[in-house]
Amino acid sequence: MDSRRRRVLWLIAIAIIGFLLTEQILSSRKRVKEVSYNTFHDYLAAGKIARVTVSGTSLRATLKAPLPGAAVEVFTTRVDPELAAELTRYGVTFSGEPESGLSRELLSWLLPMLLFGGLWLFLLRGSATRQGGLLAIGKSKAKVYVETDTKVTFDDVAGVDEAKAELREVIAFLKAPKSYGQLGARLPKGILLVGPPGTGKTLLARAVAGEARVPFFSINGSEFVELFVGVGAARVRDLFEQARQTAPCIIFIDEIDALGRARGVPLVTGSNDEKEQTLNQLLAELDGFSSESGVVLLAATNRPEILDPALLRAGRFDRQVLVDRPDKIGRAQVLAVHLRKIKTAADLDQDAIAALTPGFTGADLANLVNEAALVATRRAASEVTMTDVTAALERIVAGLEKKNRLINPRERTVVAHHEMGHALVSRALPGSDPIHKVSIIPRGIGALGYTLQRPTEDRYLVTRTELERKLTVLLGGRAAELLIFDELSTGAADDLAKATDIARDMVIRYGMDRTIGQVVYAEPASPFLERGIRAELEPRRFSEATAREIECAVRGLLDGAFARATRILELNRPALELGAGRLLDKETLTEQELPTVVPEEQPATPAAASPAQAHLVAV
Repeated sequence: MDSRRRRVLWLIAIAIIGFLLTEQILSSRKRVKEVSYNTFHDYLAAGKIARVTVSGTSLRATLKAPLPGAAVEVFTTRVDPELAAELTRYGVTFSGEPESGLSRELLSWLLPMLLFGGLWLFLLRGSATRQGGLLAIGKSKAKVYVETDTKVTFDDVAGVDEAKAELREVIAFLKAPKSYGQLGARLPKGILLVGPPGTGKTLLARAVAGEARVPFFSINGSEFVELFVGVGAARVRDLFEQARQTAPCIIFIDEIDALGRARGVPLVTGSNDEKEQTLNQLLAELDGFSSESGVVLLAATNRPEILDPALLRAGRFDRQVLVDRPDKIGRAQVLAVHLRKIKTAADLDQDAIAALTPGFTGADLANLVNEAALVATRRAASEVTMTDVTAALERIVAGLEKKNRLINPRERTVVAHHEMGHALVSRALPGSDPIHKVSIIPRGIGALGYTLQRPTEDRYLVTRTELERKLTVLLGGRAAELLIFDELSTGAADDLAKATDIARDMVIRYGMDRTIGQVVYAEPASPFLERGIRAELEPRRFSEATAREIECAVRGLLDGAFARATRILELNRPALELGAGRLLDKETLTEQELPTVVPEEQPATPAAASPAQAHLVAV
């Protein structure tokens, strides 16, 4: 029987006993009535008393017949017989009062307190030891793992070979410190895993727990912060004290940016002294143990730029290990790990899937494989095919297909020309990403159609020429609407937002405008997170005149891209109308089904290549 069930049974037993005692007390009070001494004499004179029990200070009498109210006994305190006779002679009502005993008074107060105190301690004990109750509020909430608990090893982690090599060295150091210390080397105190969300930082830490075969303390950075001041620092002390007692061991703090944010930087709601105290205690603990103690601190974050510099200096976090998005080879390795968990067709090529998914993280690839398995399950298939993977990729990138959404013929025609405008402009520009699919089936929240492009290989640099080409493709749909229907619609809202962001970044972040010059007018963005603050919400560090020049430069880039797209579509107007007609008939076209286009009259110089992300243009 587990402790929780045993505790419940004890509570039920205590409740039953308390109910019986209460019932006994109430019933006894109902049967016995306390009366005054002269009333007792009246009952005695009237012959109502059958039997009397005499004690030193009281009398208890059993009545011959019950009184009104069902009382069958009466109780009174004795009075001196001579005084009683004297008082009776004068017709005075009198009664006795028992002498107050110290033991009786103490018992009447102490017994209920002991009863309730014992019950409270009994209930609090379980929560204090197992659920972090009030008595354990300063205790660390870290979970301790050993090799048999995690069931995750480095074989389950793929695409991050450099990070695995760094961590293997730490594990080997923990297992054989003497062999590494022959030349005077010391064990790193701290290792910080940095990288975008979903790249496998936490999975790597769990794999370390499976490989190290030493105690592994795992805790989240937010678990150090509580309502009461000083709790976070107490938990840091308790965590490192436990680690020293069980060394060699590894401490893993996930999302350390919740704990280690730079001090002295006022937040939106003001400073937080509790977090600063917790961080100060962590810094003190990192300085307090030596590398010979065998305790290694492992932490993960996707916001290294906001961490306190004192936390990142040498001697605290000696190493920073980048866990980045995998390249094509790494994506194939990650897919191999996830595909072996499902039933796949013999012709399913993981390299082809890796080529279709540039910019995907390990978590994205795991989600893709799971979505593909769900697609195959919905069509009652016995195995997952490449068609299922393609459908899952479109589901993730473009959104859920909505075939039941009814669009009137006029809007459907506009959407078809809009999407074909994107596709033909992209095909006419040399060096653009190939078109994967064009569709006018509504998807997602507001997309009435989409044009899916995929890069041919991974690239990590984007040139000005390529960004201008991307602007032209984004505005190709709007140019097609104006060319064919001589009016504009709201369908290009998303295209305009993306194009404006790209043009603004070219001017204020990348210094790609000749008029503005080689100056950065925006705060540096996080290297691992998407920009959460739009340019108009960032603090301005330039004058009104410069702001006007920036707006003119952004407008110039967009106007130039729109004019270029219009020129291409005018040159390929027959292909535009032919492709839109095919799209209206079939609803979805692949690259091979698109009409042939005439390249731009003055083609731009081919650039390096496309960014490492699948490009989606939607209405």
